[in-house]
Amino acid sequence: MFTTRPTLQGTFGMAATTHWLASQSAMAVLEDGGNAFDAAVAAGFVLHVVEPHLNGPAGEVPIILAPADGPVRVLCGQGPAPAGATVAHYTSLGLDLVPGTGPLAAAVPGAFDAWLLLLRDHGTKSLADVLRHAIGYAEHGHPAVERIGETVETVRALFETEWTSSAELYLRGGRAVRPGELLTNRPLAATWRRLLTEAEAASADRAAQIDAARRIWREGFIGEALADFAARPAMDTSGERHAGTLTGDDLAAHTATYEDPVTHDWQGWTVAKAGGWTQGPAFLQQLALLPAELPAPGSPDYVHLLIEGSKLAMADREAWYGDAADVPLTTLLGEDYNTARRALVGDRASYVLRPGSPDGRTPRLSKHALAVATGSGGFDPLGIPASGAGEPTVARGTGPRTPGAPPTADPGIDPDGTTRGDTCHIDVVDRWGNLVSATPSGGWLQSNPVIPGLGFPLGTRLQMTWLEEGLPNSLTPGRRPRTTLTPSLALRDGVPVMAFGTPGGDQQDQWQLHFFLAVAQRPQVRGGLDLQGAIDAPNWHNDSFPGSFFPRGMRPGSVTVESRIGDAVIDGLRRRGHDVTVGAAWSEGRLCAVARDPRTGVLSAAANPRGMQGYAVGR
Repeated sequence: MFTTRPTLQGTFGMAATTHWLASQSAMAVLEDGGNAFDAAVAAGFVLHVVEPHLNGPAGEVPIILAPADGPVRVLCGQGPAPAGATVAHYTSLGLDLVPGTGPLAAAVPGAFDAWLLLLRDHGTKSLADVLRHAIGYAEHGHPAVERIGETVETVRALFETEWTSSAELYLRGGRAVRPGELLTNRPLAATWRRLLTEAEAASADRAAQIDAARRIWREGFIGEALADFAARPAMDTSGERHAGTLTGDDLAAHTATYEDPVTHDWQGWTVAKAGGWTQGPAFLQQLALLPAELPAPGSPDYVHLLIEGSKLAMADREAWYGDAADVPLTTLLGEDYNTARRALVGDRASYVLRPGSPDGRTPRLSKHALAVATGSGGFDPLGIPASGAGEPTVARGTGPRTPGAPPTADPGIDPDGTTRGDTCHIDVVDRWGNLVSATPSGGWLQSNPVIPGLGFPLGTRLQMTWLEEGLPNSLTPGRRPRTTLTPSLALRDGVPVMAFGTPGGDQQDQWQLHFFLAVAQRPQVRGGLDLQGAIDAPNWHNDSFPGSFFPRGMRPGSVTVESRIGDAVIDGLRRRGHDVTVGAAWSEGRLCAVARDPRTGVLSAAANPRGMQGYAVGR
């Protein structure tokens, strides 16, 4: 069976992330005696430096963790809407959607506090120990990947005319960084050095230093700069300048929190996800919709079945998920409900958004979702996001190609040159059996102006809420916007064995499902799970539901497949009525995974070759 790389195996520790420098930094922490949680935090802060177009400290990160000596838990690094972020305020500005960029789209930042809470409660290293890798890359530079400069070029005019603080950092000498050139972020390095100095002055105790740093983020020099800059009007995707609603009181009131995961059992496996404030349960719904006997993996019938199940689960996501209401997950994952829903999957592709009626309740969709679902209201069926808005539905870069074959176009850049933010991912397992999976995102360099003196911008996660009252995902002060970020953890016979995830916005729980089923159905390699084979297998996604990112479009009946999936599958899907787009051979998904065999203690890891950026390391 062809794979681009081997599945790594060892007994000491494994890390897989979307950037090789983050993976190697995580491994360096493991080699220095740290555990999986220390390593994940170090990798998270490195990703802020080396993938600034994909995430930042003022973004978000849901984390799912399985301590060797405790239960699986979810750590919520998604901040809520500020107290002033009401539907009435936004509609009074003439808006019908939250802008995709700018201060008005900023939720309370959640990533920083979540990383530090993970370090305090489950790590062993000091804050200085885990920050030194990020500080080093920010101070001395890292070889820039292609996408950083390409992203900056797509928003050059905005930086030069409006977001001048961003131009100072990313258009030095009037040009964007070229691939392979050293890119520094000395303001960020200085921010972390000052943070450490103040935290260490507050106490000699490790945990107390971490809590001091958390207070500085909320109320000290960082919190003051965040609140001050949020109040300054800045140009956004509406074409106008707006100030944000984030205040110092919002920052002071927020801390990351722990909660129980939502789980579903399938053929001896249990998959754990974050709750209905994420799209994570849609993965579980897709599992629950599967029949007892599946068609042959990779066949037209198999792909058709998964596409149609995804449409049903994502329709329920649109009608029922969100932090502004109780999500009826018990019913949505129940056997009776899914038996009835399963009967809706026929031999032909559905072009209709079909949410269910859990507990007899009538589903309610937003006016915008109804408009894009029916094609009324003048909305583009899928839409080209304005610069900086939204996440892509395909991988950045094209991955491996046949020697001698010409390169294909990079699907990460839209035809009109606009660009979108994306996401990162981290999985780590250590020799003690600790597992952690995290999906950091938001706070992209193209999301908001860089805050002078800090070296990073605010996020834009509020764009995922609706400006209509009474919906589960209505913009609501103190409530979290429903996020697409969705790390995963799988147990086998009740024992945690695998952590995995991917960037990719709305498509994350499609690609992850395909990966999980491939792992579960593939023969083992060298006595372990075939992680790399499952990652490398041809992948696909559909857009038959309203998108979570500005401008919130959809494409009914669509499915985009990698060309490697083969003519038999492509033709079979078209015969079933699917609107098939054939993408580049290596364009769907950016998965990472680590695993542990509890019987032998053997650890495994693999990372996605698409985009030529993600790597696994370990020994």
